[in-house]
Amino acid sequence: MPELDRESLREILEIWVSGNSLSASSWEKLQVWALADESRAKAFGITSENVAQLLDFRSHLFHQLHSQVIEYCQKKGFSSRALILETLWELWLPLAIQLATWRRDLPRPLIQGILGGQGTGKTTLAAILRLILKLMGYETLSISIDDLYKTYAERQELQKQDPRLIWRGPPGTHDVKLGIEVLNQLRQQQTPVEIPRFDKSMKQGAGDRTTPEIVQKADIVLFEGWFVGVRPIDRTTFDSAPAPIVTLNERTFARDINFKLQEYVPLWELLDRLITLYPVDYRLSLEWRKQAEQEMIAAGKNGMTDEEIEQFVAYFWRSLHPELFIKPLVKNPNLVDLVIEINPDHSHGKVYQPGERR
Repeated sequence: MPELDRESLREILEIWVSGNSLSASSWEKLQVWALADESRAKAFGITSENVAQLLDFRSHLFHQLHSQVIEYCQKKGFSSRALILETLWELWLPLAIQLATWRRDLPRPLIQGILGGQGTGKTTLAAILRLILKLMGYETLSISIDDLYKTYAERQELQKQDPRLIWRGPPGTHDVKLGIEVLNQLRQQQTPVEIPRFDKSMKQGAGDRTTPEIVQKADIVLFEGWFVGVRPIDRTTFDSAPAPIVTLNERTFARDINFKLQEYVPLWELLDRLITLYPVDYRLSLEWRKQAEQEMIAAGKNGMTDEEIEQFVAYFWRSLHPELFIKPLVKNPNLVDLVIEINPDHSHGKVYQPGERR
């Protein structure tokens, strides 16, 4: 079966955007491409029996949303209109339809975990999914692991107890009990629910809790973060850990953070499913962070130097190294439901269920 021809796909999408109808041959191409990648088709529940129906529904959503999605993405700095349309058709729409399918299988709200590091597009993905799902009739709520940070005062006290916690972020800096309480309230369809929110600009950039958001209803909850769903690993793994976990003190810090990660397991158990945004090379997060900071500086805003960024990223790799924690996780079908690979240019690559990649 022929693989996706991206240039032809983009031409077809532009025909739609311009308000014209597709020819029968173009429609047939869309169906063939949707089935060509077997792992991707299976991940999105597409079969030869339902492909026509699913693509018809997807095209209906595409027509209603493409202008709004283009506007949102371009405000966020996405320059390629063609890539936006392709991502909308190939990833965001089928993923939203799959989330709706998972929600219909439950008698309560779906708690959907999204795991992804710096630059993988968690925030954009959640925002676009909310747009699509709203059009489909679902009230969708986004929560970040960052919203569960302990208060500024609590983190100041925490740093006195453990000076190694120089930045917020690693396990141990969050109010896990609060997270469990909020997700349980949402699962039990209590109303209203106070959703904690965190403002990173407060306390001279150290951040603090701000006014909670009052939510009356949520059909689907998108719970995202850089280590959402990540489980503790065997302590002996750190005996031969990759850089920057090199010295005895660094290995001790990594083991201590790994131990604190156990506190988060009851929170992860409240997730119904987990999607992982997986860079083809974990070191891309360093390059992406540098690019982002350089763009901020070029725009006249404050930003970190390359050396400061390297120190910052190394701190998080010493906390939870992607090679040790994320790489094994995406191979585990018991813990991860869907893997979306992220390319160096931030575009999406392969989409598959663990164990199903071809």
